Amino acid sequence: VERHPSTAEKAPEDAWAPSDDLTAKLEAFGYDVGYRFVERFSRDRPRLLEPLDVIKFLCKDFWIHIFKKQIDKLQTNHRGVFVLQDFNFRWIQALSGEHDAESKQKALVFLVFPCGLLRGALANLGILAIVNADLNAVPGCTSYARVQH
Repeated sequence: VERHPSTAEKAPEDAWAPSDDLTAKLEAFGYDVGYRFVERFSRDRPRLLEPLDVIKFLCKDFWIHIFKKQIDKLQTNHRGVFVLQDFNFRWIQALSGEHDAESKQKALVFLVFPCGLLRGALANLGILAIVNADLNAVPGCTSYARVQH
């Protein structure tokens, strides 16, 4: 089995740890897809002005079209931080039987692209945000969007 060139020089246990460059590219691809998708998807809708309305739109309509389900839980501190929880994230379901640190690291790689998707969608809707994700109980994940003022 031939490995990707960026992982060829790494030890087998490090093969799942992507380089910073690879992670940045994956996040950038997600940003581009999210930006373009929202551009087309929201073309015939009235412009959303409030950050909470934008986040609700992403949790319902956007997430359904991308991942075939709504976000399970949305929380906010009303100061620009939004917590989006998906208790059964489809992209990491296959990893749900493993609970060690290496498995968590593998699963985190699958969250880079969706973070870019959210950041790109938010940018297109006029909101600059920092988007991060974490795993709570695999296959569940939590995304954090911090709106930049």
